[in-house]
Amino acid sequence: MQANTSWLILILMESSLPFSIFLRRPMTISLSYSAARSRLTGVRARPRCLAGRRRQAWRRPVVLLLLLWIAGDTSAQTQPSASETNLAAGVEALKAGDLDGAERIFAEARRQGVRSPLVFHNLGVIAQQRGSHTLAVSRFRQAIALPPEYAPSRLLLGVSLLALGKNAEAIAQLQHAARSMPQEPQVHLQLAKAYKASENWIAAVEELQKVANLDPREAEYSYLLGRAWTELSAWSFERLARLNPDSARLHQALGQEYAMQGKYELAIAAYQRAARSDPSLPEVHLALALLLLELNRIEEARVQINLELRLVPESKAAIETRAKVEAARSPTSP
Repeated sequence: MQANTSWLILILMESSLPFSIFLRRPMTISLSYSAARSRLTGVRARPRCLAGRRRQAWRRPVVLLLLLWIAGDTSAQTQPSASETNLAAGVEALKAGDLDGAERIFAEARRQGVRSPLVFHNLGVIAQQRGSHTLAVSRFRQAIALPPEYAPSRLLLGVSLLALGKNAEAIAQLQHAARSMPQEPQVHLQLAKAYKASENWIAAVEELQKVANLDPREAEYSYLLGRAWTELSAWSFERLARLNPDSARLHQALGQEYAMQGKYELAIAAYQRAARSDPSLPEVHLALALLLLELNRIEEARVQINLELRLVPESKAAIETRAKVEAARSPTSP
């Protein structure tokens, strides 16, 4: 009776998401994260990490990624070999968190000449769990050098390379894994992390968009995507600040940020700088009019809304704001 051999991928994870999510998607790894909204209140050297109530989504990227050996045939289950039994015992030890016991089993299999991706992959997992990323990289490279090649080894190789600060190499390995496992969210999450480490914010957003598209109902992925857009926005304005520190758009963005914080005087000053930098820029005079109206500085608001309407006479928002300004003036009008 001819036996067929296959690999079963089992992923164990530490996660903040409900266990039901993993019943729906057994290969999904979701990780806790720390985040809060980043505010543009000045020029920073680079986008800051967002901090908040949750931990980073990729701070602990992979707890265990194991390859299990399943032997069988088309009609009946065959008896596993002694080698397969030993490897299965190593996997069980690794699942139980017994890194020393698992290492002994897989190291012994290696000494006995067993050349299987399973052996080197799980030795890599053990090294990675101990924080020995240099050794983990060596083991994962040995695993992918043996046929058949397994994308999970590429994924974890990328994780360890990223931990070592070898961003370009990590990106190459994670891109390879993404081509092999395009439906696996964890691949795109790790690739997004690698892009962020390389300050390629646009590529990071694109990867997180893929994650969100894989499961549009998962709020965690939508949150990560939204946070990435915030970081991309901050990076864009910081780049603009380096190119043109007196950019009208930069002052406008700062005015918007101050207005959202309720710091109206600072917002007005920022919008006024924007108007001086580019008097023909739409929306700046409108924003000034709205702020001045809020502060009951009616005549100043009237001047600003008239300037806005000269630029964009068809603007519905400007027309509505002028009506509010005129209504506020009416009790004192002659």
